[in-house]
Amino acid sequence: MPASASLLDRYVEPLLEGNRQTCRGIIAERIEQEEPADMLLRDLVWPSMKRVAQLYRTDRINAATEHMAVRINRCISAQLQTALEYLPPNGKCVLIASAEGEAEEINGQIVADLFETGGWTTYFLGGGVPNDEILSLVGRIRPDILLISGTKPQGAPGIRALIDLIRDVGTNPTMNIIVSGGVFNRADALWKEVNADILAKSPEEALRRAETAQPREPEVRVPGAPKRRRRRKTPVLLASTEEK
Repeated sequence: MPASASLLDRYVEPLLEGNRQTCRGIIAERIEQEEPADMLLRDLVWPSMKRVAQLYRTDRINAATEHMAVRINRCISAQLQTALEYLPPNGKCVLIASAEGEAEEINGQIVADLFETGGWTTYFLGGGVPNDEILSLVGRIRPDILLISGTKPQGAPGIRALIDLIRDVGTNPTMNIIVSGGVFNRADALWKEVNADILAKSPEEALRRAETAQPREPEVRVPGAPKRRRRRKTPVLLASTEEK
C-alpha cells in the first residue's frame, strides 16, 4: 500500500535538510520491516521527488536545498535498485527517455527500474538525446512502448516534433508512445496536443497502461501515392509552453 503521509513527511524533512544519514536510516528501517524495494521507490522516493520539485517550482526552497535533496534520492534509488526483485521476461520491450536535468533523470531511472521488475526488456536513454538518434534507436530495437518521462514546459514542443517525426517516417508503426510526469501532469490536455497515445501520471500507472496497451493501428498508405504533408497548427496549450 502507498506510504502514509506521516512517513512521507518524516522522510522529506531530513531530505530537505540534506541529512543523508537520516534518510538512509529511514530506508534501512523499512527494508528491515520487509517492505519491498519497488514499493519504496514507487511510494516513497517518487512522491518525495514530486514534493521537492513542487517546492522548488513555487520558490519555497532554493536551488541548494533542491540539489541536496535530489542527490540524496539519487543515492537512495541506487541503493534500492540492488534490492529489487524481477519477474520473468514477458517478451515486451520499452525505450525510456527523460528530460534533461538530474531530478528528471532520476525519475526516469525509477520508471525504468519498475518496468524491469515487471519483466520488460528496458532501455533507458536519460535526457539530451537528439530526436534523429531516438528515431534510429526506435527503428533498431523496435520497442513496444516509447515512454517519455518528466518533460519540462519548454520541452513540450520538442516532444511534439519527435512524435511527428516517428509517425511521419513510419518506423515501428505499431509502437505506442506514453508521456508521463512533468508538465503533462499539470496540463491534462497537453498529451493529446503532442500526439501521444497514452498519458500516465505515475510510474505505477505507466507500467499498468503499458501492460494493457494494444498495438497501435499503423497508418495505411496507398503504394506509390505521394506522402501527404500535414499542415500543423500549434495548439493553445503547446503554444503556452513555448513561451516558458
